[in-house]
Amino acid sequence: PNIYVNVTLLQPHSQTANDLPIRMYGVIPILVEDPQTILKPVISMPGTIRPETNTSISVSESNGKPMTYTIAIVDEGLLDLTRFKTPDPHSSFYAREALGVKTWDLFDEVVGAWGGDLVRILSIGGDGNINRNVDPAKANRFKPVVKYLGPFELKAGAKATHQFKLPQYIGAVRAMVIAGENGAYGYTEKSVEVKKPLMILATLPRVAGPGETFRLPITVFAMDKNVKNVSIEVQVSNLLTSTNAKQTISFSEIGEKMAFADIKVKDAIGIAKVKIIARSGNERADYDVEMDIRNPNPIITAVDATEVNGGASWSGAFANIGINGTNSGQLEISSIPPMNLSKRLNYLIQYPHGCIEQTTSSVFPQLVLSQLTDLSPSQKAQVERNIKAGIAKIKTFQTVNGGLAYWPGMRDADEWGSNYAGHFLIEAKQKGYSLPLGLLENWKKYQRSMANSYVPKSDNFYGGDLMQAYRLYLLALAKAPEIGAMNRLREFQYLSEAAKWRLASAYKLIGQTAVASQLINGLSTSIKPYQQMSYTYGSDLRDEAMILETLTEMGRKSQASSLVKSIAAKLSNDSWYSTQTTAYSLIAIAKYCGVNKSGNKMDVDLVINGKKITLNSSSFLQRYDLAYKAGKANINIKNKGTSLLYVRVIREGQPPQGQNPPQKNNPELLYMEVVYKTLNGKLINPETISQGTDFVAEVTLNNPGKRGNYEQMALTQIFPSGWEIINTRLSDNDGENSSSKYTYRDIRDDRVLTYFNINQRQSLTYQVLLNAAYLGRFYLPSVSCQAMYDDEISAINTGKWVEVVK
Repeated sequence: PNIYVNVTLLQPHSQTANDLPIRMYGVIPILVEDPQTILKPVISMPGTIRPETNTSISVSESNGKPMTYTIAIVDEGLLDLTRFKTPDPHSSFYAREALGVKTWDLFDEVVGAWGGDLVRILSIGGDGNINRNVDPAKANRFKPVVKYLGPFELKAGAKATHQFKLPQYIGAVRAMVIAGENGAYGYTEKSVEVKKPLMILATLPRVAGPGETFRLPITVFAMDKNVKNVSIEVQVSNLLTSTNAKQTISFSEIGEKMAFADIKVKDAIGIAKVKIIARSGNERADYDVEMDIRNPNPIITAVDATEVNGGASWSGAFANIGINGTNSGQLEISSIPPMNLSKRLNYLIQYPHGCIEQTTSSVFPQLVLSQLTDLSPSQKAQVERNIKAGIAKIKTFQTVNGGLAYWPGMRDADEWGSNYAGHFLIEAKQKGYSLPLGLLENWKKYQRSMANSYVPKSDNFYGGDLMQAYRLYLLALAKAPEIGAMNRLREFQYLSEAAKWRLASAYKLIGQTAVASQLINGLSTSIKPYQQMSYTYGSDLRDEAMILETLTEMGRKSQASSLVKSIAAKLSNDSWYSTQTTAYSLIAIAKYCGVNKSGNKMDVDLVINGKKITLNSSSFLQRYDLAYKAGKANINIKNKGTSLLYVRVIREGQPPQGQNPPQKNNPELLYMEVVYKTLNGKLINPETISQGTDFVAEVTLNNPGKRGNYEQMALTQIFPSGWEIINTRLSDNDGENSSSKYTYRDIRDDRVLTYFNINQRQSLTYQVLLNAAYLGRFYLPSVSCQAMYDDEISAINTGKWVEVVK
């Protein structure tokens, strides 16, 4: 309650006659806590506890009041990362607040909530993957110590005891109790050490590669004078082999000592597990750790194609490619000219970079994949997971004005990226996916603002009119058309053909079919060859795919049919296409197939490694995973129908570590130099480096100027397992100060991805600070740099084996 108190301040008499008593009268509001609203929980537990042992924690209330409470026991290191304070519910619930009146409606929250439930209800079970690289399992290197108990009820005057067991852990935890009861609240905390007489700690590289060897350091702590002789045993999973697996060390006093085991990685990938067991008398300490065994080589693809006439048969045997764990294969049977669906789709999913365009390209085709081919329940479930993950990631690109940036965290929106990702979000919502609150509404505000402020220019080199036409099409698709902006763009005399096709789609969506037809009458469905490294990230094939989408929406089947065959033929060859071009081509073909059902029913008897499958479908295309037996897949096909069928066998895998990918250097277009230096700038040979050395990997890139400025360049540096990246963003080290400016940098466990633009005749230098952390022999993969939207502009060096020595 607020209590108003009259306060009298008296100045005491002093030795000076002039100092007279002074009386001051005032009214001071004082907030007095009601003791009935305060709970004082008490924790009773030892100050030191042992991991992997049942431990008791007792809770009471100091004044004997009843309460309901929860208990959390959390690693102090975790809490320190964010300076986490134990929650004080009393201060929160009884905080003084300004008087205010708020009004709101719950419509979005209610609809969103039901939307989420509907998505879960419609989820399809199954644990199969479209391919092995989708959402691969990762080693859990950091298992946080978090125990949560409750809620519990405590009667008046009572004391409750609870049991818990901490996992393998050494350090300190904080026990926190939060209590409440009928408007009364309280909290308490206690810090507790976690240790035992015998403890061990081991450190492994964050990742390792096939064929590598490294030394595993093991620290043994003797925390009791009775611990004398300690036997150590190292157990490894089937991806590793170990020498010095058993050894003994002796202690004469309390302290710590080091032991080492030599580990070799087999020629396979996956999650490797290491378990270290230390024993001394009745004491035992275990330490478990996981690590990813990854192959840094790019995936290679082999495609074998054939045609099977009606009534004919075909058979073939195919060996897998790549090392174990990386190889996969798929069989495609289609009634239309093949488009390399599996190869092209896997390329999008496996693409190592993740800007807004590439993120959207990886999931957008999966949204319409069911219109092109029948999906198994497990494939449907995997597609659904991928799309939900894509939606969540796109949210991280949104800027304050509602647009979507090219990279997360950038302040300015990317116009084409905002269009393209927004297109995906609209169609995802139409298919029943729940979007994050405010994502689409804020996007619409941004699009309306950009649409109404657009000023057409006679020079369409940068694709500004196509950008505006696409924007207007999307607003119409989102049922928020800007008709005035559409009419202004239609009257622009320099409107490009690609923009006319896209604008026609917008008019078709708002019901003005006659205007749409007038816009495209007499237009060609082919686009003059071009390729753009920024702005719309477009190409002639991408624009033709957008034209196919327009023809499909307007019901012009004959024109669309011939364009489908043309686009599919281009996708079927081995030509490189950007993520934007590849994705939109697949999207347009899938939409055409969804509207125009195949007139040729596929009737096939299929046998894969002895497993019989009957194919009787009106779909344009069917895909089957190849199950290898003894490294081979035997396939037999009998075409029982009358129509020609197109058959493709797509095999993928990663070559063994040590085999370099194909060199695509073109120094006339891009020159790259890779060197390694000490912190003082002295050149060093990376093939042999002393353990503990800090050094710098330096890449210098030069644009000779023959093709003008280069945009959206990607520099990929993958480092050996025994070298650790020193992330200068997390320290006071200025190791990156010598680097040129970049647009975005992605630092991961074993690699650094740097994105930048480079002008003609410009030279840029990028540095990464490293430490030779682990003894052993490791593989240094190739360093590569390429324009993400022009495959001709690329440079790649040769990988090599390196050693970290004492």
